[in-house]
Amino acid sequence: MLTYEINQTQKFSTWLNSIRNQRDKFRLLIRLDRASRGNLGNIKSLGAGLFEMREFFGPGWRMYFFEPHKGQLIMLVGGTKASQARDIFRAKHTMQEFKR
Repeated sequence: MLTYEINQTQKFSTWLNSIRNQRDKFRLLIRLDRASRGNLGNIKSLGAGLFEMREFFGPGWRMYFFEPHKGQLIMLVGGTKASQARDIFRAKHTMQEFKR
């Protein structure tokens, strides 16, 4: 089974650390740990190599990432279902910045 090295952008780390609900934050950290062991769970391709990792608890958490190299995930930004359109725009922009 493929495992992943997971790296976080500063934007993603800041977002994750800002989550006040400690139970939700813990569940998201568990999700990232599972992803590192090859279980990406419920993800959706958004095109151009961008993916959305979806969670269906709390406010509907979303974590956006891309895979620049096989076995490496870059966590770009995070948000909720309510902020999804804005978060996708930010994720695309952050991915382009990272690629430069």
